Amino acid sequence: MSLIRAEGLTYAYPGGVPALDGLDLTIEQGRRLAILGANGAGKTTLLLHLNGTLRPAKGRIHLDDTPVAYDRAGLLAWRRRVGLVLQDADDQLFAPSVFEDVSFGPMNLDLDEAEVRARVEAALAALDIADLAERPTHMLSFGQKKRVAIAGAVAMRPEVLLLDEPTAGLDARSAKRLLATLAELEAAGTTLVFTTHDVDMAHRFADEAALFHRGRVIAHGAAKAILTDAATMDRAGLDPAGG
Repeated sequence: MSLIRAEGLTYAYPGGVPALDGLDLTIEQGRRLAILGANGAGKTTLLLHLNGTLRPAKGRIHLDDTPVAYDRAGLLAWRRRVGLVLQDADDQLFAPSVFEDVSFGPMNLDLDEAEVRARVEAALAALDIADLAERPTHMLSFGQKKRVAIAGAVAMRPEVLLLDEPTAGLDARSAKRLLATLAELEAAGTTLVFTTHDVDMAHRFADEAALFHRGRVIAHGAAKAILTDAATMDRAGLDPAGG
């Protein structure tokens, strides 16, 4: 079942720097989708479109086959369903403590205090950071900050979780632990979409892969097939898995 469908997305940053060039992409429910491509291929820009942070100059996005709305009510409803975690967790953490930071999103859903607390505690437990609840956010390690940022998105209980380079900067053990946590979230019903430069990780973890090149999708299908196809990967400026 298609959850999100992007059609013909075109976007350029100030100064006319092109980022997306008529990009099409469909995200299926219950799948782990890895987005790969060289620097500047449009990966992060696409994620920022998929939760309404950026608005395309041309093209449209559908949720459940319904075009999204960019007014206040439309964006709120959209972001309840589609969460985003940026590559640099410092861009998302701003509250004095971990608990306060993770509670920010649920509090803006007009939930009662008991429900907010329940969501925050569940998210902290899911990311295995309940012991950090009262820790000041500026005293966290890099990996802990990543987990807190993800917990903040999880507390919103989105149907789709978008993650920009979730394992970047993590050591091998921390990356493995984070991927195990993401797998548990997916098993509980969250569709995962993530960008990465780690081809081998995407090959092991993703169900599907989409290759980006100059703001377009040049291949999309089963991860194990696409990421081992040397010719296809070369078109995206990448080495194949295991290469």
